[in-house]
Amino acid sequence: MDLNGPGRRRGHVLLIAGDVAARRRAVQLVPSANLAALAMVPASVLLGSEVPTDTVCLDGSRDPNTVLARLRSAAAAPGPLLVYLSGRLTADRRGRRLYFALAGTTASAVRYTAVPWEWLGGELRARPAGLTTVLLDLAADRDAWPLLRESGSLPVSPGADVYGVVCPPGFAAGDGLVSGYTRQWIDQLRRSPVRPSDVQLHALAAGAAGLPPGALVLPTARELGMRPGPPPQQQRPMSQPLRQQEELRSQEGEYRQTRPVPYPASHPGSAPVRVSDAGPAPDVVPGATPVGDPAVVPAVAPGGDPRPYIHALASEGRHGEAAALAGAWEEYVRGVYGGSSSQAVEWVEIRADLARMAGDFGPAARLWMGACRVRLAGRGGDEPEVLAAAAGALYCWTRLAQREAVVEVGVELVAVLRVLPGLDPRYLELARARLSAWEESGLPRPVRS
Repeated sequence: MDLNGPGRRRGHVLLIAGDVAARRRAVQLVPSANLAALAMVPASVLLGSEVPTDTVCLDGSRDPNTVLARLRSAAAAPGPLLVYLSGRLTADRRGRRLYFALAGTTASAVRYTAVPWEWLGGELRARPAGLTTVLLDLAADRDAWPLLRESGSLPVSPGADVYGVVCPPGFAAGDGLVSGYTRQWIDQLRRSPVRPSDVQLHALAAGAAGLPPGALVLPTARELGMRPGPPPQQQRPMSQPLRQQEELRSQEGEYRQTRPVPYPASHPGSAPVRVSDAGPAPDVVPGATPVGDPAVVPAVAPGGDPRPYIHALASEGRHGEAAALAGAWEEYVRGVYGGSSSQAVEWVEIRADLARMAGDFGPAARLWMGACRVRLAGRGGDEPEVLAAAAGALYCWTRLAQREAVVEVGVELVAVLRVLPGLDPRYLELARARLSAWEESGLPRPVRS
């Protein structure tokens, strides 16, 4: 659906601030401040569409039915919809259900003073796919956090694109009044000459927000890997903070693939690089033996390009098969073009994406760092591809949740970031701060079997 074309429909932006998140009199999250900051951004920019848009801000509500009525009204909007929620996530201890706490919600009256989390998904379930975005900036209290750790995610609605973070109890969501995740989202919207896609905004915000150890980042790796590609009108030129997964589309029975190469938004003049443009794919007939290589090249998709086929395997959850094929193709390309060629490095980055999709963030971060070093040796430190690899490594590192892995990979990452003159200095500062926090934290080291 073309949101900006003829017959466009009216859009809707719903911003909801819940209860303040606090622990032992220390404030973790101030939803009202987040709401006020986000409300200053034009609705067309928030929504990523030029359609006429209604904006509703709901702050300080104490009645769950009032929030439900606003959700229901927003879900009825015929055009694109953005729902933003910021506040405290709590739980009913007896029923083990998650709730979005409102002003005045107490532990003894959660079921009567807070919004059941399933209400959100229930109201959005009937909306067409591709028209709904849910943005979350939450902090879980000690009742909700065990349920989140157990499930590993925070489901909303299958038809909605969900982005956000949930900070664990006892940690601040940022170092200022506006939380780090929301602040980074707003900053990127203001700085980028052309609006990035939501997944690109989320990637940079999550990587630069200074999230505490163990924070839940949504969508999870598996959810992101299984998500279908966005509609064509959302593929805009932009400055992107990390490499997104290859997005496989089926149109008129043929595969179409786009995989933008990300880089920090401090380089807005650079254009996105697509897989098909990253370098010449080997001109190979499926099943044939290439000249100069004794090994049989793995099976490929129609047209001689293996990347759509490999991505399809990963999207189906067949991560081992996808990784094996990518490794075989990397070996072949190294033999043809050389280990330090751009074609070979491209396959290293594809393997990094596949590792990320499989949830193997440690190997993914190391692969990104390896690609960064090779590209750095052949190009300047401010080249978009070099910065893209560094940003990819940083993002995957922020998804690690075990102290030993965070520290081990973090030391190497800081060393890589330190030698990139074109990198936004905030990334190095944030990496150092996160590494220091994990080194000094009292969190137990993982038990080795």
